[in-house]
Amino acid sequence: MSLSEVKMKALALLWKTGKQAKSRELAQQLGLRVPPTTLHLLWLKKKGYVFSPEKGLYAITEKGKEVLVSPKIDRKQALQILSSVPREKAFHFHRDIDQYLRTYATNLSEFCDKIQVVDVNSLEFHLPRKDFELWFLGLGDFELAKKMSVIRNSGLLGENLRKRVYEVVKSRCKELESLASGLNYV
Repeated sequence: MSLSEVKMKALALLWKTGKQAKSRELAQQLGLRVPPTTLHLLWLKKKGYVFSPEKGLYAITEKGKEVLVSPKIDRKQALQILSSVPREKAFHFHRDIDQYLRTYATNLSEFCDKIQVVDVNSLEFHLPRKDFELWFLGLGDFELAKKMSVIRNSGLLGENLRKRVYEVVKSRCKELESLASGLNYV
């Protein structure tokens, strides 16, 4: 059974925020009224995709995350993930708080290129903050966000971290480019 677009967007918002949310907040972000949003959330709760730690608050479950990370991406989704975003939504690399490196990426391919040359301290700064994961989620790539989560929990540092992030993102770019072009990825 596939979920409606609204339910998928609600799950994605819950995962992206990483915290409990009120149905009113989700309704605003989804562009819906509160009653329909609450009905969607109650249905998702009944099916085990979200839980309610207290009345009026909702959070995503592991089952909900699994639905979002489905490896089945079609051509349209691949093109969307690969497309460029405006500069204000680009990934901006920092070395630390208030230490902007004046380097940014507006799409996955640029991100991959910048990973190879950006100060490694930037990678060590962004990874534990989940900045990469959140940006990938914003692009609509839940699979890549999940892979970055695995890297974050691996304890890699320095050039080993750079190499692993690059390999994972480069592999994902190739996979998405293959899907976008209609070729089979191997």
